[in-house]
Amino acid sequence: MTAMDAFQDHYPDNVAHCYGCGRLNPHGHQIKTIWDGDETVTVYQPEPFHTSVPGFAYGGLIASLIDCHSTGTAAAAMYRQEGRDMDSLPAFRFVTASLHVDFLKPTPIDAPVEIRGRVQEIKGRKVVVRTEVRSGGVLTARGEVVAVQMPENFGA
Repeated sequence: MTAMDAFQDHYPDNVAHCYGCGRLNPHGHQIKTIWDGDETVTVYQPEPFHTSVPGFAYGGLIASLIDCHSTGTAAAAMYRQEGRDMDSLPAFRFVTASLHVDFLKPTPIDAPVEIRGRVQEIKGRKVVVRTEVRSGGVLTARGEVVAVQMPENFGA
């Protein structure tokens, strides 16, 4: 993985359709997450159709960005912990067991948002990630995700 490769670029095709992070979903957010030291970062530009009230992003968008950023962070953290490349098999993929979001301020829709995550705990198949959303350097939301590793036969 190079410094510019996003975690999501390495997801196997059978788990790359997620609305938030799936590169194979042409209608989704298609977020791209990378390491920045011990944190992960995603930069995302809301679209006009993500409006809640004029000038501000819909809260569901913010929650979904926290959700998918955090599950991607969980997968990358497991690969990192095991010293494995992100495209090595078996694939680490995670789903959300718990999502908590605190909306601190309205998030402007006319500027990119920066989503940063930090792993709080890895315990077996569970990873806890804390994530913050900023717009123009201002903290607008924060969340905590409990992500659990998908079994290999998930969806089979």
